[in-house]
Amino acid sequence: MAEESNATAPRGPEPEEERPRKRRRSWFRRLVLAFLLVLILPLLLIPIYSIVNPPVTTLMLIKRLGGAPIERSWVALDDISPNLVNAVVMAEDAKFCRHHGIDLGELRAAWREAQKGGEMRGASTITMQTVKNLFLWPSRSYVRKAVEFPLALYADLVLSKRRILEIYLNVVEWDRGIYGAEAAAQHYFNRPAANLTRAEGARLAATLPAPDVRNPANPGPVTRDLARLFARRAAAAGPHIDCLTK
Repeated sequence: MAEESNATAPRGPEPEEERPRKRRRSWFRRLVLAFLLVLILPLLLIPIYSIVNPPVTTLMLIKRLGGAPIERSWVALDDISPNLVNAVVMAEDAKFCRHHGIDLGELRAAWREAQKGGEMRGASTITMQTVKNLFLWPSRSYVRKAVEFPLALYADLVLSKRRILEIYLNVVEWDRGIYGAEAAAQHYFNRPAANLTRAEGARLAATLPAPDVRNPANPGPVTRDLARLFARRAAAAGPHIDCLTK
C-alpha cells in the first residue's frame, strides 16, 4: 500500500531554474515552426499562383503595417505595353530568358567585386525579385538570400517565364503603396499600362531600383539618363525576350 501511495503522490513545485529553460525551449520551437512555415508555404503557393493571381504579398503586408496604402489593379501581361515589358527586362534582367531563376554569371561577377573590396551586389534576377516580393522581407541579409535562391529555382521550374514576369509586373512597388504596372501607369501618367509610350515605359523601368526617390513623371538627371539607355536597349530586346512569345 505504501508503494502504491508513493507512485500516485502529486509532484512537488517545479524548480525555479527549470522555468526559464522551458520558456527558451518554447520560443525556440516557435521560431523553428515559423522558419519552416516560411519555407513550406511558398512551395504550396507557387504552383497555385500558376493559375491564381496572388491576392497580396509579404512586402505589401509589411509596408501596410507601417501605414502605407495598397493601391493595385491586376492586368494580364498582354495588357501591359511592350514598351514597359521590354524596358523592365532589359533593365532588370537581360538574361531572363536564358537562366533558370538564378544568373550564375552575375553572381560570380558580384562575388569577384566583393573580393576586391567593393560592395556585395545583389545580382538579383526578376525571378528572385518576384519570390522576394511574394514571400520574403525587404532588408538584405544572407539568411534571406539563402531562402531566396532555392525559391527562385523552384519558381522557374514550376512557372512559365511569361507567368513569372506577369506576376512581377503586377506586384512590384513603383511608389509608396503603388504596386504593379497598371497602378503605376495611372499614378504617374494618368493612362492604362497598355498605352504607355516608349519614354514612359523606360522611365518606369529606371524607377524600379529606387522607387522611394525616383519619379518617372518628373525625372531627375540620373533617371533621365537611365531611361534613355533602357529605351535603346528595349528597342533591341528581340533576342532577349523570345521566351515571352506565346
